[in-house]
Amino acid sequence: MRKHPELLVAECTESQLRQYTDAAAAYRHYLDALKEAAEVRGSMYWRTSKGKRYLIRTSATGAQHSLGPDSTENRTIHERFVDRKERAELTLRARKDKLEEMRKLNRVFQVGRTPTIVLDLLSALHGAGIAEQFLVVGTHAMYAYESACGVRVDGGALATRDLDLLFDTRQRLSFVTTMARRHESLIGVLRKADSSFRVLDEQKQTAVNADGFEVDIIRRQARDEDPHPLAMSDDEEDFWAVQVDSGNRLVSSRPFRQMVVDTRGRMALMHTIHPLDFAAVKERLGVSPSREAIKAPKDLLQASVARHLWDAYLRHTHGPALGAEQAADRGDASPASG
Repeated sequence: MRKHPELLVAECTESQLRQYTDAAAAYRHYLDALKEAAEVRGSMYWRTSKGKRYLIRTSATGAQHSLGPDSTENRTIHERFVDRKERAELTLRARKDKLEEMRKLNRVFQVGRTPTIVLDLLSALHGAGIAEQFLVVGTHAMYAYESACGVRVDGGALATRDLDLLFDTRQRLSFVTTMARRHESLIGVLRKADSSFRVLDEQKQTAVNADGFEVDIIRRQARDEDPHPLAMSDDEEDFWAVQVDSGNRLVSSRPFRQMVVDTRGRMALMHTIHPLDFAAVKERLGVSPSREAIKAPKDLLQASVARHLWDAYLRHTHGPALGAEQAADRGDASPASG
């Protein structure tokens, strides 16, 4: 017998809701400061050559180029850069201090439930500048939905030991460019979260760490200019993304971004899909003849919970749902509540 979704959801306390709101604001301010600091990475200084002074710009990677000889304009550029860099660094330090304060309070009020390893992986993707090229599309997306609603979903609907990351092949050029600039592989990025991650020889789309936690890299069915097969880098130890039947539907879903908090109080931004799109995909999986019998009931349970969260908590704050006609055009199940 399937449980009613409302019986699987418990609302957070007022103190938890208030703390999450304060922490989310602090995290947004931190991301703004991080972006500002990134824009003034490197340095700018004067170099004298053959009796003339030149303004030199150095990038974060050490590359240098001249902005020309000493002039009123270049002196102004230099002064503005130095001033902006100093202000950006001061602001970032202050925002980091505030974020640490919020982390401690998150832990005191038990705000976070997202598994620590998931938070570590999201932070690693963000640090590498590739977070927006991946979507969390499996069970762990439920942590974003419950965070947005200010509730706790019953653990039975959340239990899993793997993280499904959908690689958006439409953004492959941006991904490849970023990774080439950083001289990194995708498995190398994940190892910043946990150095024990290794890609399986027999399942190149899957990496597992020493604790048995798995990360699966999936993609849509190859189309247009999509490469196939798709190696995530030239590193022989790296992932090969695997095609999944629901990939096209997932990659065309509406984006949903939400700050999640782990059990230590740390924060990260999760990129996932709209809860109604999540529900539609899970419903299709749950009734598919090819779906493993042991997984189908959980698919349907998660779909019903996601729809309940939308109807009860998110409908009025996240805009109208996708219309039935639009859903039919995309081949999705109707998002109307059942």
